[in-house]
Amino acid sequence: METLQIYWWALIALLGALLVFLLFVQGGQTMLFQARDTMTRDLMITTLGRKWELTFTTLVVFGGAFFASFPLYYSTCFGGAYWLWMLILLSFVLQAFSYEFRRKKGNIMGQRVYDGFLFFNGAIGCIMLGVAVGMLFFGADFSIDMSNLTRGNSPVISVWADTHGLEAMISWRNLLLGFMVLMLARTLGALYFMNSIDDGNAFQTRMRRSVIVNGSVFVVLFLTFVTVLLTATGYGITQDGSVVAVSSKFAENLMELWWLGALTGLGVVMVLWGLVKTALKPGYRRGIWWSGIGTVLTVFAMLCSAGYNSTAYLASVTDPASSLTIANSSSSEFTLTIMTWVSAFIPVVVLYIGYVWYKMNAHPVTPDEVMSDSGH
Repeated sequence: METLQIYWWALIALLGALLVFLLFVQGGQTMLFQARDTMTRDLMITTLGRKWELTFTTLVVFGGAFFASFPLYYSTCFGGAYWLWMLILLSFVLQAFSYEFRRKKGNIMGQRVYDGFLFFNGAIGCIMLGVAVGMLFFGADFSIDMSNLTRGNSPVISVWADTHGLEAMISWRNLLLGFMVLMLARTLGALYFMNSIDDGNAFQTRMRRSVIVNGSVFVVLFLTFVTVLLTATGYGITQDGSVVAVSSKFAENLMELWWLGALTGLGVVMVLWGLVKTALKPGYRRGIWWSGIGTVLTVFAMLCSAGYNSTAYLASVTDPASSLTIANSSSSEFTLTIMTWVSAFIPVVVLYIGYVWYKMNAHPVTPDEVMSDSGH
């Protein structure tokens, strides 16, 4: 049973890491109003339009995997902090709506309105997803009472704060992670534009400048977040099953689970290498691969550290005994076993996504292609 729980937490962490990488779509959407003309904006939207469904699908699969493998988290967080999750879902619905109707004939709202929706999804979606992940590191205000299942007038086992997620949205530590995710997404978005759009040297120069500016801000926020995280109090599980506060719990995890520390270090080096090489080498356009893979490795390691080594991955700051761990919040052994067999198809899906990505990016998007698509 413990092996299955560890395995499924690793899959959850991997999906979360892939989601953070794919947020380059959202980061690119926040840069649309920086375009100097309509053609450049259409180029940016066209290349993002090739990938936005991957982000949306990964978010849905991430939520579905959490529901199937750790249902108590799903019912507690998704059901309790609903203002936070409703805002996230609203931003993604607006994104899908915008890509579908932005360039339709008879569009009465105008393309600028849909561009505004895309900006909203890019900015608010990234920040709020960062806030949601922040609760995995810094805890939330909730309590769990299993005996409520036997009470007809109060069948809800998870009771959230009266603000239902609003308190998490104003937590400075959660917001620190949220803005860090936003700046990472903008940096990756600029790197992606450089790799996928062929619109002359002027465009490449502007995107390189965006990489330098956004990447610098991201590095500062990342260092601040890591400092806060490694010195923050976490919650661990003792041998008798009780939950206790542990100072610098995440620093302890990275030291005791050496492979997590190694993955984190490797990921950080790859991200920085992609940024530095792009900034210093004119004409270099493949930084998205270094920084993208580095992002996946780093986020995967950090999410693993939130659940492994007897760590409460969703701690209750008001009732520590209600804190969720991979042991007390998972599905049954039968359910996890069946899902493990189903997960054998994941490599096939990953290979398919890789193939589609390769075919879609076989050549950079050009102005001629955009004009052809628009019927001009």
